[in-house]
Amino acid sequence: MRSTIFFKFIIFLCFIGCTEPQFPIRPHIIPIPNEFTIQEGVFILDKNVSFHYDSELQTTAHFFNKYVEETLGFQLIKHSKPDRNSITFQYDETIENEEGYEILVDTSQIIIKAKTEKGAFYAFQTFRQLLPATVETNSVHLRNLYIKDAPRFTYRGMHLDVSRHLFSVAFIKKYIDLMAMLKMNTFHWHLTDDQGWRIEIKKYPELQNIAAYRDETLIGHYNDTPQQFDGKKYGGFYTQEEIKEIVQYASERHVTVIPEIEMPGHSQAAIAAYPNLGCTGTTVKVATKWGVFEDIYCPKEETFTFLEDVLDEVMPLFPAKYIHIGGDEAPKTRWKACEHCQELIKKEDLKDEHGLQSYFITRMEKYINSKGKQIIGWDEILEGGLAPNATVMSWRGTNGAVEAAKAGHNVIMTPTSHAYFDYYQSDNEDEPLAIGGYLPLEKVYYFDPIPKELSTEEATHVLGAQGNVWTEYITTPEQVEYMAFPRAIAMAEVNWSNPRQRDYQDFTYRLSHFHKRLDTLNVNYANHLYEIEGNVVTRNNQLVFDLQTIIRDKTIRFTTDGSSPNLQSEKYTPYLPIEGSTVLKAAVFDNKQKLGRDFELIFNKHAAVGATISLEPKPHKAYAGSGSKGLVNGVSGSNTRFGDKEWLGFWGKDVTITIEFDKPTKISSVSTRFYNANGQWIYAPKEIGISYINEEDGRTLHQVNQVTTADTTLVPHTFQIEEITTKHIEIFIPNYGTIQDGLQGAGNKAWTFLDEIIVK
Repeated sequence: MRSTIFFKFIIFLCFIGCTEPQFPIRPHIIPIPNEFTIQEGVFILDKNVSFHYDSELQTTAHFFNKYVEETLGFQLIKHSKPDRNSITFQYDETIENEEGYEILVDTSQIIIKAKTEKGAFYAFQTFRQLLPATVETNSVHLRNLYIKDAPRFTYRGMHLDVSRHLFSVAFIKKYIDLMAMLKMNTFHWHLTDDQGWRIEIKKYPELQNIAAYRDETLIGHYNDTPQQFDGKKYGGFYTQEEIKEIVQYASERHVTVIPEIEMPGHSQAAIAAYPNLGCTGTTVKVATKWGVFEDIYCPKEETFTFLEDVLDEVMPLFPAKYIHIGGDEAPKTRWKACEHCQELIKKEDLKDEHGLQSYFITRMEKYINSKGKQIIGWDEILEGGLAPNATVMSWRGTNGAVEAAKAGHNVIMTPTSHAYFDYYQSDNEDEPLAIGGYLPLEKVYYFDPIPKELSTEEATHVLGAQGNVWTEYITTPEQVEYMAFPRAIAMAEVNWSNPRQRDYQDFTYRLSHFHKRLDTLNVNYANHLYEIEGNVVTRNNQLVFDLQTIIRDKTIRFTTDGSSPNLQSEKYTPYLPIEGSTVLKAAVFDNKQKLGRDFELIFNKHAAVGATISLEPKPHKAYAGSGSKGLVNGVSGSNTRFGDKEWLGFWGKDVTITIEFDKPTKISSVSTRFYNANGQWIYAPKEIGISYINEEDGRTLHQVNQVTTADTTLVPHTFQIEEITTKHIEIFIPNYGTIQDGLQGAGNKAWTFLDEIIVK
């Protein structure tokens, strides 16, 4: 096993030792292999090379030869047995992992070993990356090397929601191709939801006529006031023949397709087509905006008959052993008011509506099991008791995964904190509209799918991880690519590579070269490699700006006069002292040009900057921002997003903030602001309190103010104080409480999101 440092040393030797200009100096392989040794010499791949394969690996061998023809313009000559100057696909039953492989390149031959077609296919994907991204001649010089590789996890997935926005068969195939190139092996296809039913069910034609189309679509963000719509009918569906075509295409690339048919929630589109499936029997529309809706499947016999009939058509289309049945975000409002549901709870001796959901899921699981399949469900299927053979897909953090794994159930990790690629990936204000949150590439890369709470034995139930692409705010294929890549590339390495081999600095270097492959494949990836990470820190008792870039061999230039930096601007060297309120702009340059966008950091000098601050409780780990010090660092959060590093999020908790000055300080006002995005369970508090000690007379003063939201996303609040001198301020922020029925997130505690505390 080679360490990252040793690997980089070998690369350096290649740099100084290579004289042939035709071959790449370094293979930039993603995901990084477990073992990788570069050796002396080269192999010349041209039309004189012969080709041999064992019969067990012939499908991938033909795939490989076709790729050589498309890339280099010639087919390799097939020989009956290996000889010199040849490429051989060799069956090797001694390779332990079903998906493992070995590649040996030396001057006279290339040998690719595997025990399965899967292993051979993943070897081929690695071999592709030994070739230049674009080939200008019909011969390539390959560095001699040895690779031994196998995946860490058996489940390596990407998800795509086609219910909110529909994407063509051609694009789905492209998406699968990109997955296969990254050695991902599972495509989770989200086919049904409130906003559209996307799979043809012949027994129920109204699913195609009604459920597949909505009257119009929300434009802008859900939290915009007032909400606006485009007035255009939208929809469509995949025919069963198209489904078969895509599943076959994926199978040829060793990608398993798992369909998701949502139940009992996220079912308003189906109920719009067949109102008898709901509890009220009244007609509803296919949803035209995003969120969670109260109309869900009613657990009566005709509903189960409908779902069994649907699955009878779905299951034969998908050879995978799994069917994903959703199970998430199912409001119980209709069930609580439904006479049939309440009688069923009594009849089955269930505790409550959560028990009824467990009954629903368990009944559907038994039916699916009877057809030789197993279910996957979102972690809400744990509520009321887990169905016996279910696999849990943990999205609301890792608690669901821990609970399920400790109970002996398999789990797939896809927490919002690390796997939701519909979240913003950059602080740039000109990023395309997204649902919210903040998930940069680095955070995805450092994800460990094994929760620390699990023992070694329990950890064996973690099958792997998955990146999710929900498409409420993603309307085109190009935007899917922008949001998914390169974060999906980071997730691929998380799933495949040994954690000891992974290094983010090395990954970004390899990624910068991998971008050339994405360019060749016409992938509209997001490139944030040349952006700047900026912070205000204290160094030697002096406030300074700390600027860093991911790619280390570039130059940062900056201005403080509000102008955009250029090649003549001052060069940044750590660290830049702060003299007072400042508008800092910076950008990354090479010797010729600016490489990325301008970075801007507005620093507001106020009395609390640098003061000692403590929080009780700590912010939620998914929204910890810059920690408590981020509330008094002189930098305010985004006006449009709650997920950047300056906003702190607290879920369902009252918050107490204590600020201690190092000396008596005159103050006349204390200001902060709250995020108020009710569609995302975020509520400004109803009131806020403050107390402080007057140093002049020792009195402790208190003030409680009501907070007025006025249906705005940003809710500022200021305490005006008769000027006093103090060393201590305490702020108390009560949580909004439980979200009311009929609203998004009903029954859950609200989130509180808090920005900079400005003391003047």
